[in-house]
Amino acid sequence: MKVATVSVPAAPPAAASILEAVHVTQRFGGLVAVDDVSLSIAAGEVLGLIGPNGAGKSTLFDVLAGERPPSAGRVLLRGQSVERQPAEARLGAGLGRTFQIPRPFAALSLLENVMLGAPRHPGERLWPNLLASGRVAAAERLARGRAMEILSFLDLAPLAREPARVLSGGQRKLLELARVLMAEPAVVLLDEPAAGVHPALLETIIARLATLARGGLAVLVIEHHLGLIAELCGRAVVMAEGRVLCSGTPAEVLADPRVAEAYVGRPAA
Repeated sequence: MKVATVSVPAAPPAAASILEAVHVTQRFGGLVAVDDVSLSIAAGEVLGLIGPNGAGKSTLFDVLAGERPPSAGRVLLRGQSVERQPAEARLGAGLGRTFQIPRPFAALSLLENVMLGAPRHPGERLWPNLLASGRVAAAERLARGRAMEILSFLDLAPLAREPARVLSGGQRKLLELARVLMAEPAVVLLDEPAAGVHPALLETIIARLATLARGGLAVLVIEHHLGLIAELCGRAVVMAEGRVLCSGTPAEVLADPRVAEAYVGRPAA
C-alpha cells in the first residue's frame, strides 16, 4: 500500500538531543530483553524504531516512557536523568506517548477527552476553585479553545461533541494523539500508529505528524509498516535480539542484508 509522500528531513547533526537512551539494559530474570541500547532523537526529527517481533522495541519504548525503570543505563530528557521518574512526571517534563490500542474515555466527548490532557489546569485543585473562580473559568476557556484547535488540526472537529465510543480505530488513534498534544510535549512516542488504520486515514496521520515535526516536535515511532517508516522518518534504528543492529536513513537500513536476515532468519539472496 502506498502512503502519502511527505518531506521530513533528518535533524541536523548539531541539533541538541531531546531524548536519549544511554546504554539501556532491561532484564526480566535471566532474560535480557534490551541489551546495552543507546539512541537519541532531536527536535524536529522523526525517528523510526523497527525490527522483528521479540527484538525488544516495545520494552525499550516502555523504559523511555516511564512504564518501568531500566535494569541499567540512563534515560535523558532535555539533558536531565528521568529513568527513575514515572510516566506522569515525564509527561509533565515534555514526553508523551500513545499506545498501539488507544484508551479513550468512551462515554466522554472527544472535546472532553482532549481537555483531560491540559497541563497544570487550576481547576484540578481545590483552593483555586474556591478563591479564584474567575481565573479558573478563564483557564477553562483557554483549554477548550486549544482542544478545539487540536481537534481541527487532526480533522476531528466535526465530532468534537460526540462520545469517543463512536470513533473508528484510526480515529481513536488520532484522538489519543490529540490528548497527548494537549500536554504540549517536546517529544512523542508513537506505538504502531498505522496498525488497523484505513489507508485514507493513515495518510492523514502521516501528513499531520510531518507538520508537527516541521514545527519542532520530536517523534519516535515503533512501526511494522515499513512503507510508513520509509515515507515519514528521516532516520531509522533497527533492533534485533535486544540490541541495535544498525541505523541510518530508511533506505540504508532497509537495504542492509543484516536487516533482511533478522526479519526472515536467513541471509538475503
